[in-house]
Amino acid sequence: MKEFFSNLLQGSEDSFELSVYVSYIVLICLVFFTAVVADVISKKVILTIVEKIVKKTKAKWDDIFFENKVFTTLSHISPAIVIYLSAGLFPLAKEIMERSAIVYLIIIMVVVVLKLLDSIEQIYSGLEIAKERPIKGYIQVFQMVGVIIGGIVIISHILNKPAWKLLSGIGALTAIILLIFKDSILGFVAGIQIAANKMVKIGDWIEMPKYNADGDVIEINLNTVKVRNWDKTITTIPVYAFISDSFKNWRGMSESGGRRIKRYIYIDVNTIKICTDEMLKKYKNIEYISKYVENKENEIVEYNSIKELDLSEPTNGRRLTNIGTFREYVLSYLKNHPGINHEMTLLVRQLQVTENGLPIEIYAFSKDIVWQNYEALQADIFDHLLAILPEFQLRAFQNPSGNDFRGIFSGNQNKSS
Repeated sequence: MKEFFSNLLQGSEDSFELSVYVSYIVLICLVFFTAVVADVISKKVILTIVEKIVKKTKAKWDDIFFENKVFTTLSHISPAIVIYLSAGLFPLAKEIMERSAIVYLIIIMVVVVLKLLDSIEQIYSGLEIAKERPIKGYIQVFQMVGVIIGGIVIISHILNKPAWKLLSGIGALTAIILLIFKDSILGFVAGIQIAANKMVKIGDWIEMPKYNADGDVIEINLNTVKVRNWDKTITTIPVYAFISDSFKNWRGMSESGGRRIKRYIYIDVNTIKICTDEMLKKYKNIEYISKYVENKENEIVEYNSIKELDLSEPTNGRRLTNIGTFREYVLSYLKNHPGINHEMTLLVRQLQVTENGLPIEIYAFSKDIVWQNYEALQADIFDHLLAILPEFQLRAFQNPSGNDFRGIFSGNQNKSS
């Protein structure tokens, strides 16, 4: 073709050199025009046809491929193919053109592989198993390996040296590579252990005080785990930290069907007393403890009569106390509460007396594990228990406030006046 244009333009010996230059320029223009046409056909015609086919199919994977521009990136190959095939028309620049076209093709193929792997990860993340076994970390490893291999092949083509020689040279830089990719290597190894042992999965509620993380896991990749905290901030934690450091995973609570309630009511010890006949009579009218009081009273009367004790002294014999009766009421109240999981541990117990009074601990599990519902249930239970304390002639302990001291001082002033 070059000779055709040269003969066409050659009129004399003086114009021979000019005709050669002109023929080269015309060929360059033709090659450029052909490459542009090929690019337009690929993007405007073939890509449009592919898009219509993708929209008509019911499968979702091809839509994801199209959205991630896998097919769009592939369409960039056509101009490089035209340039590679046209390299023979330019003997002096043939080698450069062919190498450039091959390098461009390799770059396009590497980008296609990266986008393809992203699409595979996106498709997989839509499956239920992805929450337990995420593969984003592995995908990133494959992408990193693909980029490294692509870079080695590109350098080998530019330097015109076999790739295996470059790889042997890179072996001497292993220490530097290990240092550069330390986090990625640690993350990859830790990711395998996390996935194999099912330590963390997307959607888990975890607590990791060292990193101020307390919330749901939203992403697990090669190097990091992202946690959306309850205050809507995002905490990024290195993957290998889940192997080296301790953390709390609330998944067991979610899967058990119950969320623990563990709270205390501090009782003022000055209000604890032996029940009088009037108090017992009143308690017999309370639905939750009426049978308990009757049975316990009969048991105590029988015991004391057998022992023939002098009951005029309060320290002799067995007697019911308001704090013991209150504990029984709380236990019966929780057993009859519809929001409590009755198949799990349920305790109402006394703890060691402290300077703040006698702690009565409620240890139970709610049926509803949703945070706001769980907090509402706790509030309802303790609202009720605190409100009925005076019915048992008990009082919750509370440190003196300014109002308490104000009452004392005002009383002293009135006396002095």
